[in-house]
Amino acid sequence: MKNNKLTLSFIPYTEIEGKTSGERVRKLLGFILKNRIIIMQGKLKPEEEVRLIEDTMALIGNIKNFRGVELAVVNPNGENASFFDKLRRGLANALVGQRDALTIIGPASIVREIKKDPSRIDLFLNR
Repeated sequence: MKNNKLTLSFIPYTEIEGKTSGERVRKLLGFILKNRIIIMQGKLKPEEEVRLIEDTMALIGNIKNFRGVELAVVNPNGENASFFDKLRRGLANALVGQRDALTIIGPASIVREIKKDPSRIDLFLNR
């Protein structure tokens, strides 16, 4: 019998900000292996994204029906911002982290594709 439930899990930035990179990746993998789509406030560091992808690639073939992950990050549009707005945003990000970004991560068995443009994310699911 096939499970037709779709579960979205929201992770606020405060839930990951005090964790090490390894702990962040393990937490996200735990959600992914439960076939949940994660909507996370903030974004991972580039090395954390790499580790998440490497770890999921290592799991392909070792876990039944696991096909990897789809990941997308959207940052607020700052292209038209003034120099001072960009400077202020950069300083705020350095002090409190990248809370204004939004990250979506889902198992490839559920998420077929994530398309993003500056103003929105389109999430396409497998049937």
